[in-house]
Amino acid sequence: MLDVAIRGATLVTAEGMQRADLGIQGGVVAAIAARLPEARRVVEADGLWLMPGGVDPHCHIEEPAPDGTVMEEGFESASRSALAGGTTSVVCFVPQWKGGGVLERFREQKRRAARAMVDVAFHQIVTDPVPEVLERELPALVEQGVRSLKAFLTYDPLVLDDGAFLKVLAAARRLGCLVTVHCENHHAIAHRIAALKAAGLEAPFAHALARPPVVEREATHRAIALAEMLDQPLQVFHVSCAEAAEEIARAQARGVQVWGETCPQYLVLTADDMARPGGEGAKFMCSPAPRAAAEQERLWAMIRRGVLDVVSSDHCGFSFGGTRGKRPGGRDAPFDQVPNGIPGLQARLPLLFSEGVAAGRITPEHFVRLVAANPARMMGLWPRKGSLHIGADADCVLWDPKAERVLSNAAAQHAIDYTPYEGRAVTGWPVMVLRRGEVVMEGDVVAAAPGSGEWLPRGPYDLIRPRGGLEPWLA
Repeated sequence: MLDVAIRGATLVTAEGMQRADLGIQGGVVAAIAARLPEARRVVEADGLWLMPGGVDPHCHIEEPAPDGTVMEEGFESASRSALAGGTTSVVCFVPQWKGGGVLERFREQKRRAARAMVDVAFHQIVTDPVPEVLERELPALVEQGVRSLKAFLTYDPLVLDDGAFLKVLAAARRLGCLVTVHCENHHAIAHRIAALKAAGLEAPFAHALARPPVVEREATHRAIALAEMLDQPLQVFHVSCAEAAEEIARAQARGVQVWGETCPQYLVLTADDMARPGGEGAKFMCSPAPRAAAEQERLWAMIRRGVLDVVSSDHCGFSFGGTRGKRPGGRDAPFDQVPNGIPGLQARLPLLFSEGVAAGRITPEHFVRLVAANPARMMGLWPRKGSLHIGADADCVLWDPKAERVLSNAAAQHAIDYTPYEGRAVTGWPVMVLRRGEVVMEGDVVAAAPGSGEWLPRGPYDLIRPRGGLEPWLA
């Protein structure tokens, strides 16, 4: 007998839609049929859509800092928020600090992630590509199942110059890793910040003025050019403007292995949000900065073209109250002292569905590709994750496409004291979430046990295999 039978739903996958029953046995999808026999648990799902659990490939969770502090969003609270929004797997980050290695940080982060309720994989941030790290520690990390390296082209003390970035690209090519990159021109931003502060412009709205689209476009072009030279696959994170997306499109047209990701904040928030009074604008500060409203439709066009083929949350939560979060320097601290990042794990699927599918901008199948199938492929987790194929993990979301809800911080179920989407109405909502066949959320109530998430080691996969033709001694 099947463990679970979900009956009467409309199955929505990356490939199409069909009305069918889905059976689960031993935590995996075991059957898809017009009508399934009895099961130990039967879920009647008439009128609902059944989709793969969301895969969020870009989350900052419980990251430690060199001073010993740790981000307030822990793996338990982040998991609760993710499951409440229909996400069952996440890829988050292991830090490296200047002058330090990566293996010990990886072990620490894996111990923290043992409390997760979602399934977890890691990116490794590289800030100091010294020989010991590149030649000894990164190979050991790859053996442990980490297959993606993160590079920052801005932010002290994370920033890599071009020489250091080339070392990361070359190491990734040797090891069979994807490189993911934050593209903004570090020196251009510093120049803008100095000019703005000299002019007395220090409120949160100046954040957008300090990071105009040109600094993202330039860094995107440069990152792609260096990756192209070394024949190293590259994913550009959190693309906020069409200018940067066009650089990706041009490279794709000439056969470069480069992909683009964007986030809901760039589709619904604007630079005007950072001008809210009373310091409230800090709640909307992330990097790259939200743009003018007109930029949103240009990004949707890039999504429809497939240039931007993944939508992540870039969840990076800092509370508004207290001294640990958005205002460690006080309510009137200059904008360049406000931590960048906003929470968004729970809101990712509802926002994208509402603005995309319900608004007629994308199809249901395209929605599944953006939030589940493509992230799983990009991270080397397909077809175990992001699909409803026979044998895939039974990570499922029962979705009411007509439900109307209002986003709130209470619904977000995270550890942060606000959501930038407070009061925003959405159409489409998760009714039930199953993770590996277990019901872990029903009716907004998360019932998963802390520590029930699994580590997701990643081996080599074809999508990020270099095209070849480059002499080894040139890499």
